[in-house]
Amino acid sequence: MKKQGTTDLPLHGGSAPRWLFEKMVRLSKGITEVIIEEYGRDEFLRRITDPHWFQALSCTIGFDWHSSGTTTTTCGALKVALDPQEHGIAVMGGKGKTSRKTPKEIKELEDIFSIKPTGIDNLVESSKRSAKVDNSCVQDGYQIYHHCFVASEKGRWGVIQQGMKEEDGYARRYQWLSDDVERFVEEPHQGVSCDRKEEDVLDMTSKKSEETREISVDLINDGPRHLRKYLDQKGIIKFQ
Repeated sequence: MKKQGTTDLPLHGGSAPRWLFEKMVRLSKGITEVIIEEYGRDEFLRRITDPHWFQALSCTIGFDWHSSGTTTTTCGALKVALDPQEHGIAVMGGKGKTSRKTPKEIKELEDIFSIKPTGIDNLVESSKRSAKVDNSCVQDGYQIYHHCFVASEKGRWGVIQQGMKEEDGYARRYQWLSDDVERFVEEPHQGVSCDRKEEDVLDMTSKKSEETREISVDLINDGPRHLRKYLDQKGIIKFQ
């Protein structure tokens, strides 16, 4: 996994004031339009999925304190600011229940961007896989609660999602860019933002975990009953 820096993301109660959020929407729209005009949509996707640039954007548009809200509020402002038909960029998903609407929002792009059904299916699958990887393959104690999927009219995409450690309220942000994802299960991230290094982490996306991934698949294909029998004999887990 490429290390792109760290940032402190504690949980802060409340929400951004309405006057501030409205300014964030206007500023994020203006900045995005300049980037698209000068460098194109692909460059915008590259920047928005870069941890340093995303953090700088959040501060620039007014959310200038480090917290878990950096991710959710900035993504929320971009979702309101960008019109897929006008900008050729769609921001979908969000926090909590809103994140579950992402597949439906992606499917609505078929008519807006004239993307073929197979292309839409690929986007939906990419959204689901990225969330699954960061929840299951990266077992670091941070439960994903925010999933933002950004797609261009050409079908390129990026992911900005965040997990929360419930016991102490600290967050960790995971960012992806489709152009750099060769395999979903092997170091797919642009960066993971968090200032803490957890002691007990199982990172199945690491290149060092390749053999472990292969063995895990073999064990599952061999049937769960063999695993249950082994664990029961070793006294590791007692099955009823």
